[in-house]
Amino acid sequence: MTHRIAELTAPEVARRLGEGACAILPMGSLETHGPQAPMGDYLLAEALADRIAAGSGGLVLPAIPFGGEDYFGMVPGGIVLTPGLLQAVVEEVCGNLLRTGCSRILILNGHAGSIGPVDAAARSLRRRHKVLIPAMHLWRIAGALHAELGGSAESLGHGGDPVWSVARHLRPDLCHPDRARAREAVPPVLGLPVANFGTVRVAGVEVSVPMEVEEVAPGGVACADSRPGSAEHGALLTTRLVEAGIATIAALKAAAP
Repeated sequence: MTHRIAELTAPEVARRLGEGACAILPMGSLETHGPQAPMGDYLLAEALADRIAAGSGGLVLPAIPFGGEDYFGMVPGGIVLTPGLLQAVVEEVCGNLLRTGCSRILILNGHAGSIGPVDAAARSLRRRHKVLIPAMHLWRIAGALHAELGGSAESLGHGGDPVWSVARHLRPDLCHPDRARAREAVPPVLGLPVANFGTVRVAGVEVSVPMEVEEVAPGGVACADSRPGSAEHGALLTTRLVEAGIATIAALKAAAP
């Protein structure tokens, strides 16, 4: 049985939402994840949403495929939205659901650059509609679980894990493990060593500088070595993410009047 709203008839969606089903909004981006991984990490958020819906009786909205603007604005084929616009899109999507009687919504966000707009949208919706809309920022959660679940320290980072292992588990048809590689040397910016995405190291501290992904992570690889990622590790991460999503929806249902 499908849980995707786009694949159901309107009366069936109305019935299931009327019975208290949670609407799940997957989000992600079109960006580089290295030479071995698909650009659309929103596909992973969508696949996770399907599994959460199957375990909770939820309904999955079509994914928002474009992420908030950060370091990936110059990636060929990549599409980014300014933070204010993305926040407005999230508010409009959720506002439509709320107006038509859906009071339970869970956001599954798969892009770091969208965290600010998503959280701002949730705060605005709470003030205007008196509703709490939780957001799971998938890769921040999975990154925190990476070592606990036996992930390699070398593979942790952009262009590697946790996205890479989850992709290998959920969408192996789109992955090319033979193209995975170690990180290349990063040239200095302003004559200073690059410390992280958007920062350089000077006098022992990190100073923010606007940079594009190729200046920070040539080829989209910012981890030491993306090759240790595996479908087996991705399966462990997926299980924990799905469990958390199902538990969050259960909490939403328990809190409802």
